[in-house]
Amino acid sequence: MNLTGNLTGNLSGAFSGRSSGLNWQGLMEQLEQALPHTGVSEQSLMYFKHPKRTVTLSLPVRMDDGRVKVFKGFRSVHSIALGPSMGGIRYKPGLNSHECEVMAAIMTLKNAVADLPLGGAKGGIDVDPGALSHAELQRLTRRYTSELVELIGPREDIVAPDIGTDEQTMAWVLDTYNENLGNNVGGVVVGKPIPLGGSYGSKDARGHGAAVVATRVLEERGEEVRNASVAIFGYGDAGRRCAEGLQERGARIVAVSDSQGGAYDSGGLQLQGLKAHRELRGSVQGFATALTPAELLALDVDLLVLASDFGSIHAGNVADVRAHYILEATSRGVLPEAERNLKVQGSVVIPDLIASVGGVIANYLEWVQDASNFFWQEDEILAAIDARVLVAVNSVLEFARTRSTDLRTAAYALALEKMHNASQLRGVYP
Repeated sequence: MNLTGNLTGNLSGAFSGRSSGLNWQGLMEQLEQALPHTGVSEQSLMYFKHPKRTVTLSLPVRMDDGRVKVFKGFRSVHSIALGPSMGGIRYKPGLNSHECEVMAAIMTLKNAVADLPLGGAKGGIDVDPGALSHAELQRLTRRYTSELVELIGPREDIVAPDIGTDEQTMAWVLDTYNENLGNNVGGVVVGKPIPLGGSYGSKDARGHGAAVVATRVLEERGEEVRNASVAIFGYGDAGRRCAEGLQERGARIVAVSDSQGGAYDSGGLQLQGLKAHRELRGSVQGFATALTPAELLALDVDLLVLASDFGSIHAGNVADVRAHYILEATSRGVLPEAERNLKVQGSVVIPDLIASVGGVIANYLEWVQDASNFFWQEDEILAAIDARVLVAVNSVLEFARTRSTDLRTAAYALALEKMHNASQLRGVYP
């Protein structure tokens, strides 16, 4: 286990193309743009520049054929100024410590905007989960958890599902953690199955919240979701639930895409039929008129929802984007160099700090339920998520309106203010 502490020395690194904006330099430039709208000093911003710790792990795992294969794992905790850290575990080919650090920092900002008593974290393993058997995934997850068992916990660092992981992964993490420590603690993991202390609404919260945010932002600008044309880039759980939420409000979902392809219907896709098709075929491809994910990004629609991984819109494809509104239902869906171009052409980016905040709120509510051992019903959970999502988006809208800023600058400024206040009160130890 290698504790690297702070790996921010190489800001630009060897990142190019799609990944070029996923670095400290791009993030810090956006934060510095927000700085004049706050009472935060450059000295206070220094706290944000340095992750609390990054752990790099070598994970030997016995494969089904008897061979031992070594995987690389990571866990980065960015900040605990507001409370214990919380963040996802992603199983993704090419994952590295730098990606985990930047995503952990964004989680810190997101939790701050949502006014949650949590810091940010992110981790995972450099692996294609689709290339492993169920048994191999379980052994890999248990090994990863065992290596982190002294660093994670309900009062230290709480883990959640992310790309390539799900509630079954979280169940393995929970069991491994408790077996190692001889405990029966649920709050170390969120996004777990309901029988193991999971929460209603957890799986759909990010997409549900994204639909709420889109509706509120358009309303603020004198427009309506009703009859708006919508394209969904990334039709997983979040993309699906966002599409359903927008359609319930009268929007027309004209296109969706996943890793295998896309489906298009100018009159609006029938989502129930699409759901059945996807369950049968494993993809949205083949449901309606075919289009590629790249073609979907170039559609002239009222609202483009980004629900895939980071960097969906980057310098290489931003010139093709024609959507009036772009909703980041995933972290860092638009890279900084692309966002500058979108502003010039008049497109409005609804940033991840509010667009995907429903997911972190649901995770927080599950953590609270585990701590109290008192669990709410589904309607109570959904009402609590909606209320907190609206508080977050309204605070950002008000800041943007009164300070004449774009929504991302407003969200970053609010987050920096909350982190600054907490850091000032805590002071420097020793």
